[in-house]
Amino acid sequence: MTTTLERPTADRWYRTRRLADGITLIDEPGIKPFYRCNIWHVRGRDRDLLVDFGLGAVPLRRHVALLAEREIVGVASHTHFDHIGAAHEFSCCHVHPAEADILSTPDNGRTLADAFLNDEMFDALPPAPYAHSGYRIPAPPEIALLEDGDTIDLGDRRFTVLHTPGHSPGGISLWEADTCTLISGDVIYDGELIEDAYHSDLSDYAASLRRLRELPVRVVHGGHFPSFSGDRLATLIDDWLRRHRQ
Repeated sequence: MTTTLERPTADRWYRTRRLADGITLIDEPGIKPFYRCNIWHVRGRDRDLLVDFGLGAVPLRRHVALLAEREIVGVASHTHFDHIGAAHEFSCCHVHPAEADILSTPDNGRTLADAFLNDEMFDALPPAPYAHSGYRIPAPPEIALLEDGDTIDLGDRRFTVLHTPGHSPGGISLWEADTCTLISGDVIYDGELIEDAYHSDLSDYAASLRRLRELPVRVVHGGHFPSFSGDRLATLIDDWLRRHRQ
């Protein structure tokens, strides 16, 4: 198949936008919004936090200067291909035990690359020699497990790990109580949710959303689409529960 999509140079593949509270959004504008993973960087006093790693078709750490500056705690919110592609570029990737096996052997079937990776995902393709047929995700050099209730300590900031399955069995969200900030992965974002993947579960989804509904959230940074308010989170969850009669 011949494609007419543009191929920007590697130094133009990633985009960074600084938000409030020391949080930066890194994303890949060549990927269409529905498929475009939000990569969240959080500045800490002693170390930084990075949640998710994007497609990985272009080296992430080499082309985003922010990621070369300091020690980074890397976290996979879950193990779908659009979130773990560049995880191998970091010394260690943290993940929930329910998806540690996928992260250790990230084949294109279980990570959903076989189901979604094609020209329909893109407004522009990664630079040559990238080809969909050659896409593979290397395993990270080290994998560490995150359980529900664990704390990620950045020195002056602390995020609590919430196990929020539904979209996938090992989905996690990160909650910073001091700033009422939720980094939610793909369990909730302000757009069409994927709830019918091979390992999705609607009962787990409902339980996870009810749990998030109880938090005093000020701002949500989801796995896709723009960030949104706690009030919007409540509306999204209530609408979901009503539609699914959960």
